[in-house]
Amino acid sequence: MSDVILDRRDLRFQLFEVLDTDTLFERERFAEHSRDTIEAALDTAEKLAREKFADHNSLADKEEPQFVDGKVVMRPEVKAAFDAYIDAGFLSSRASFEEGGMQLPDIAAAACKGMFTCVNPSSTAYAFLTAAAANVIRNFASDDLKARYLEPMMQGRFTGTMALTEPHAGSSLADIRTRAVPQDDGSYRLKGNKIFISGGENELADNIVHLVLAKIPGGPEGVKGISLFVVPKYRLDEQGNPGPRNDVILAGLIHKLGYRGTTSTALTFGDNDDCHGYLVGEAHQGLRYMFQMMNEARVGVGFGAALLGYRGYRYALDYARDRLQGRHPDAADFSKPMVPIIEHADVRRLLLTQKAYAEAALAMSFYGYRLVDEIESGEAQSSRDAELLLDLLTPVLKTWPSEYGLKANDMAIQVFGGAGYTREYPVEQVWRDNRLNPIHEGTTGVHGLDLLGRKVWQANGKGMQLLAGKIMADVEATSDARCKPFATALQAMLPKIQAATQASGKLMADKGPRVALSNGNAYLQLVGHTVAAWMWLRQANAAVKLDRPEDEDFANGKLMAATYFFRWELPRVELDAQRLVDADSTFMDMDSRWF
Repeated sequence: MSDVILDRRDLRFQLFEVLDTDTLFERERFAEHSRDTIEAALDTAEKLAREKFADHNSLADKEEPQFVDGKVVMRPEVKAAFDAYIDAGFLSSRASFEEGGMQLPDIAAAACKGMFTCVNPSSTAYAFLTAAAANVIRNFASDDLKARYLEPMMQGRFTGTMALTEPHAGSSLADIRTRAVPQDDGSYRLKGNKIFISGGENELADNIVHLVLAKIPGGPEGVKGISLFVVPKYRLDEQGNPGPRNDVILAGLIHKLGYRGTTSTALTFGDNDDCHGYLVGEAHQGLRYMFQMMNEARVGVGFGAALLGYRGYRYALDYARDRLQGRHPDAADFSKPMVPIIEHADVRRLLLTQKAYAEAALAMSFYGYRLVDEIESGEAQSSRDAELLLDLLTPVLKTWPSEYGLKANDMAIQVFGGAGYTREYPVEQVWRDNRLNPIHEGTTGVHGLDLLGRKVWQANGKGMQLLAGKIMADVEATSDARCKPFATALQAMLPKIQAATQASGKLMADKGPRVALSNGNAYLQLVGHTVAAWMWLRQANAAVKLDRPEDEDFANGKLMAATYFFRWELPRVELDAQRLVDADSTFMDMDSRWF
């Protein structure tokens, strides 16, 4: 089957007809850009994705990196793709002109990155991790650390990682044991173990810059005592070139269900008591700094899951149009030819559900990137509001695409039938790759706790007020009769979310957080599905304005996917709302001894 890549018509729709990216070009930071420059960047990204990334997606999955003589051995195509990505300037697409970047709006840079992630998420991950780590150094590190590490990372000479997780602690960062002991020269000596470090060893660049969370002896307990350190694979000489090997050892590679082309490593720091690290920012502020990279990664994980959901859907759509099987139930004349399976109602159900999930997830992700642009280039109040809204929505932007992109991939396998379960067709790998995303950068359960236990209460609930206000603005702007039922259904969900929020808050105040937070997943589903419905209202409102004959099928497809979501999907979470209002305690009532 031919490779699936992001559809340019849908990209233009999301960027310019739904999210009004044109207005960004009126701002000083993006004044050098226009639709033409964005389209040119997308042209380059699409060409490079097809030529350098699509060719080895399956190959890197079958021949995953190997641990040989203490180092990793990878397919050579991965480095060729990484180098081509760097040479084309995509690693620094968001960076300023002064830094040698393209200074693209974040939403446009994401669209370009989406071209690569769609066809080969494993190889794209190395560049994504490097850019995210570089952003942390740019924003929080000293001038000396920036001078030594930032430019080589942005040039692709050094790659970057984040090293958070420890074998005994998992998501409980308060319990990490890695220690950093201060030295007379201002550096630190680190000692500890980290696991599941994506890109933690590779053959792509001259050095690897690990951003490592560790605790300085004598600091506060728990997360308040976490500091962040730059720990290079090779220490730098006075000229800034890689010198002697640091005491960072690859303990082993982790063999995964999917994303096999991206190394996942276990690393040990300081086995020989000589692991040099350099403090980023202030001591004991590491988690705050790392949250920038984590939150950027969380939005990126959601976007990647949306792209994989979309990719599987497009494969299934192509297959359903070509695969001949059976006849219509009211025309079972065996002398007549078989029909494509897209003619069968249940296959259409599977395809329409995938379309509704994947395109809502993409719209949700692009909305998140548009908020980043507002934070970075908007007026002061607008920027603050966008930051609050993005902070609130980050658990949703990560988990909803991860959960429902994966569900879409499951349905893509179903459309293929038995063929979908085989490696001769691409959808089984797409499903395997996407299965990581509900776990990656915090499990769905962790994000449910984060949303209900923390995010909704920040700034006295202003984030939720902003979300409701944004939704109501689109409800009130809905004028086309075809979209009115969507607006009415969406508006009706807002008081249900409010009631669920108030009931959960009261339960936490009266009885503590345990029972209320046991339903964090239900709250996350309720808010996530409502946000997805909002994305479909926005897309439907934009689709009815398309008036060119060549857009008729495209617009009708958007309207029918919106119809499906509001008729079949949004009502599903009314039960979640009711269980939250009822303060249901089923999960806490099940004693651990009874399993």
